Amino acid sequence: MWKGGDPSDDDEVEKATTTTRAMKQDMASKPAASKKRKQPAECFLTQPEKQGESTEKTKRRRKKKISDVLAKSSPKPGVPEDLQNLLNRHFGTKRSVIELEELKLPDSCFLPANDLTHSFSSYLKEICPKWVKLRKTHKEKKSVLMLILCSSALRSLELIKSMTAFKGDCKVLKLFAKHIKIKDQMSLLEKGVTHLGVGTPARIKALVEQDGLSLNSLKYLILDWNWRDQKLRRMIDIPEIKKETIDLLEMGIIKLCQEGSVKLGLF
Repeated sequence: MWKGGDPSDDDEVEKATTTTRAMKQDMASKPAASKKRKQPAECFLTQPEKQGESTEKTKRRRKKKISDVLAKSSPKPGVPEDLQNLLNRHFGTKRSVIELEELKLPDSCFLPANDLTHSFSSYLKEICPKWVKLRKTHKEKKSVLMLILCSSALRSLELIKSMTAFKGDCKVLKLFAKHIKIKDQMSLLEKGVTHLGVGTPARIKALVEQDGLSLNSLKYLILDWNWRDQKLRRMIDIPEIKKETIDLLEMGIIKLCQEGSVKLGLF
């Protein structure tokens, strides 16, 4: 005969069943929670190089070139004020007011400036109408009647070729350093009478310093002012050429200009 189970046993079974269901529900909800607790992997972001910004800054810093300036305006011929302003800027912070006055070039010492329409020979004929008579009376050695300052040896050679119609049978001496020793130039100046000297400020300055060239007979000093090289620079735009030119002027030429014995021309 079958005997019913103990009611307490049924209660135990029901409790166990309820507990099991609760545990299953709890386990079902745990993965979502565990996913939330999971630590995310660290991620390092590298910032891209700001090439555009650096390029823009570089462009801002870029100095204006002479070609940029000339592209907007046509070159203007040099005038006497340009040379005087050059001297004032160079000595402005180094000399007193009185000393600057001593470096002032009188207006009377300037020849007519080149208006950019002349050839070199035609310009020289215009500013030196009595050249033939002047060169015949020149007898002093180690000296020249006319000095022509250029920015380079190559430019000096170009000017020598272009002055053929003016110089005639005058003796012209190349006064630059390229392929010519200073001792050879001093020897040529000492041996014979030279009428024209064409060269660079540095070599001419060295000749004067070493007593190879005298300024006693000098009547004309011509600066190749308006000519520009491949980089569109004038001779006074090149720092070393500008410095040597100013040094040469200060070595006695400014004084000769003030005394009226030397005339200045800007070609």
